[in-house]
Amino acid sequence: MKKIGLLTSGGDCQGLNTALRGVAKALYEASEDLEILGFHDGFRGLMYDEFRVMRPEDFSGILTLGGTILGTSRQSFKLMRKPLDDARPDGPDKLDAMLRTCEKNELDALVVLGGNGTHKTANLLSQAGVPVVSLPKTIDNDLWGTEITFGFQSAVDIATMVIDGIHTTATSHGRVFIIELMGNKAGWLTLHAGMAGGADVILIPEIPYQVEQVLKALKKRQKQQKRFSIIAIAEGALTKEAASLSGKDKKDARLSFPSVAYQLAYELEASMGQEIRVTVPGHFQRGGQPCSYDRVLATLLGTSAAELIVAKRFGFMVGMRDGRPLPVPLAEVAGRRRQVPPDSPLVGSARALGISFGD
Repeated sequence: MKKIGLLTSGGDCQGLNTALRGVAKALYEASEDLEILGFHDGFRGLMYDEFRVMRPEDFSGILTLGGTILGTSRQSFKLMRKPLDDARPDGPDKLDAMLRTCEKNELDALVVLGGNGTHKTANLLSQAGVPVVSLPKTIDNDLWGTEITFGFQSAVDIATMVIDGIHTTATSHGRVFIIELMGNKAGWLTLHAGMAGGADVILIPEIPYQVEQVLKALKKRQKQQKRFSIIAIAEGALTKEAASLSGKDKKDARLSFPSVAYQLAYELEASMGQEIRVTVPGHFQRGGQPCSYDRVLATLLGTSAAELIVAKRFGFMVGMRDGRPLPVPLAEVAGRRRQVPPDSPLVGSARALGISFGD
């Protein structure tokens, strides 16, 4: 009997259950002699050998279900060689504990669904001999080796809905609204949602901004008799001054404010002569049902992962390139991030519309 392990790791997003369903249903179709183990709460379940034996019916009715039926947790890649139990410094480290679980349960394959940190750990397991296949999930769309990740389009739809909703109240009251969207290292979500929602200023981590340039764009709209302005800012956006600082100094510079949106509001308010309001949808962007696009994408990636398992091709992430799924070596994915090129066609299109990036 073949034994396949499944786990979802890192932050949740829309499409995780859809992808699990795709993997499982395709494997059940390919073999009747199959047992699927669902590890609880990501790599934590693998460390502590905590799982449940899944049944085919467990994968029914979850196509449209948000979150993850397996649970998830964040496990820092930097701590994988640290002791599993701090009270037993001479005991097994976290990687050794996961390897023991894989060996004990005689896993023929381990399917890992996750983002950047997850893929670094997945590659570590693969290098240690575990037969790993991974799937790319993140609303940030910043995984190397794939043109798109599942969860991204659903988050874009939600973020766009937020911007659409803000437009009416911003127009009514003649205010400047700053909408802070997720994206700590990459601005794909803010760029797409900002363009789709008609934002007037878009600020992303890849293009450091100057407050003076943002102010200039807002005052230009005032001169054009525009009653309101919408700023879409990624949570990881940086001023040019902050971008030149070290990592610790960047954090220290933000300690006085809850987030970058509130910092920008403070810096703009004295000069604007308009009320400024901040909206932070936060984890709302990661919640709820996957959109139809993500349902199709996650299913396609899931069934493609099953095909790799049947063919005994391990050490790969299933990515999308030129609209087709293909295996990408985990070693190429781990530790690399796909960011928005400042000269990308999307950025060029936004600039052509008169959207300011604050640079």
